[in-house]
Amino acid sequence: MIQSTAIHRRRQVLVVEDQELNRDILGMILEEYYDVLYAENGAEGVACMREHRETLSIVLLDLMMPVMNGFEVLELVREDEELRHIPIIVLTAEKKAELKALQLGAADFITKPFDMHEIILARVGRIIELSEGRRLISAAERDPLTGLYNRGFFFEYADQIRRYHHDLRMDAVVMNIERFHSVNDFNGREFGDRILRRLGDEIRDCLSGTEGIACRAEADQFFLFCQCTDYRAMLDRFQQSVNELSKRVAIRLRMGVCFGTGDRTPGMLFDRARTACNMVRGSYKGHLMIYDEEMHKRELYSQRLLNDLGQAIEERQFTVYYQPKYDIQCHPPRLNSAEALVRWKHPELGMVSPGDFIPLFEKNGLIHVVDNYVWGEAAAQIAEWRSKYDFTLPLSVNLSRMEVFDPALEKTLLRLLERYKISSKDFKLEVTESAYTDDADQLVSVIGQLREYGFEIEMDDFGSGYSSLNTISSLPIDVLKMDMKFIQNVEEDSKNFRLIELILDIAGYLGVPVVAEGVETAKQMELLQNAGCEYVQGYYFSRPLPAEEFEKLIIKEIEAAKERKS
Repeated sequence: MIQSTAIHRRRQVLVVEDQELNRDILGMILEEYYDVLYAENGAEGVACMREHRETLSIVLLDLMMPVMNGFEVLELVREDEELRHIPIIVLTAEKKAELKALQLGAADFITKPFDMHEIILARVGRIIELSEGRRLISAAERDPLTGLYNRGFFFEYADQIRRYHHDLRMDAVVMNIERFHSVNDFNGREFGDRILRRLGDEIRDCLSGTEGIACRAEADQFFLFCQCTDYRAMLDRFQQSVNELSKRVAIRLRMGVCFGTGDRTPGMLFDRARTACNMVRGSYKGHLMIYDEEMHKRELYSQRLLNDLGQAIEERQFTVYYQPKYDIQCHPPRLNSAEALVRWKHPELGMVSPGDFIPLFEKNGLIHVVDNYVWGEAAAQIAEWRSKYDFTLPLSVNLSRMEVFDPALEKTLLRLLERYKISSKDFKLEVTESAYTDDADQLVSVIGQLREYGFEIEMDDFGSGYSSLNTISSLPIDVLKMDMKFIQNVEEDSKNFRLIELILDIAGYLGVPVVAEGVETAKQMELLQNAGCEYVQGYYFSRPLPAEEFEKLIIKEIEAAKERKS
């Protein structure tokens, strides 16, 4: 028979005891402070625990009872997901029973007979406090959607595994859902939550019975600290699971792995696993990347370049080279302008390839530092050559996507013009074709304002991106720079030459000239000249040159101009 006191807003205690006298004594001790429930045997006690599992704070359990004894109750509760959170204090007069009860999950003991009431209240109060503290921590440590650990608790437990299990090689795994924000936008947050829950379930099932742990690190990112012999099979398993949720929605997972070797901390491992995961972002050649020693060397090299940028600017390690552009629709071809190209002579690493540092600085938001340096050097060079030779050579400088959206861009450029007393017509701005596809409306607006100040805009690498022909007519440009890939095989491939003719036709329709990049042979130059291409840039005329060498071309052009006049 189960009895209950009136329900108040107080913690609830269940006494499971077959002796009525003992129940009465415990009730007398507890009822002033708690709402007390009673059960006469283990079976009734378990039924009461199930009924009040959401409100019950603690159970006082006798071990020796009919129907179901206390040991059987402890065993049942230990295996029951819904009941195991309820702490149990064992009531016993048998010292030998304490060890077994502890092994079965008992939280504490109260010794029979019940002679020290204050001790009973103290033990009950302490265990309730500890249990509620653990439950609060448990609620805080878990992501409510997936049931996996939150990031902070995950790294704390990963550190503990590393400290106390030196014999285990635990690997770091980072898994991302590609373009998850688009999945949410197009299919609704409810569908996105289903994806996350499914992955949480699948990850827990995958790690069940192992030392592995996992967390939802960000909205669409999961960390696993685990042992596995086949990560490709693991990724395939997760991919197949999310694919089953919908046949019409393409959901792509990508994974990076760093093996837990050496003295690497979990933080170091996951930094490297994230690097590996990011390397397959947007790539459909593979969804899995294992962090290796070569990748580590590249990462250290990249970090060295990032760290050294400030000192490089301060010590003027960057040098601006100039590659000439020639007008080939006159005979002989004439020097028309030049492109400013940056080079980095590192004091320890030697010449650093622009292919190494320019994409790196673009990715890390630092390219504006280099670009601003080049702008200043180029503007100063225009002024110097004008003063030295009474010859104004227009120079083209790169304008990255980051600068396009800088609200101070116009002021920065106009200050340069004012400082060196040069014209905006002589300071040309190159914007890559791909930049026009990112945020076309804002870019068109910014470029339009720059053109109003007299700056000429060159669309760089035209033909390498995805500009649609039906919108290109609305883009504010003054020059098309044809991507060098079209030039490379033009002598042998008639299709390539036909594409060049089409680009020249487009430029004619837009009313803008074309600069062909990467011209290396006389035959290439002749084909372009006959096709009507106005300007050429490439090794046929000159490689990029430092300013002192480039001056020879200026002197040559000045002398040729004098001969034409005479």
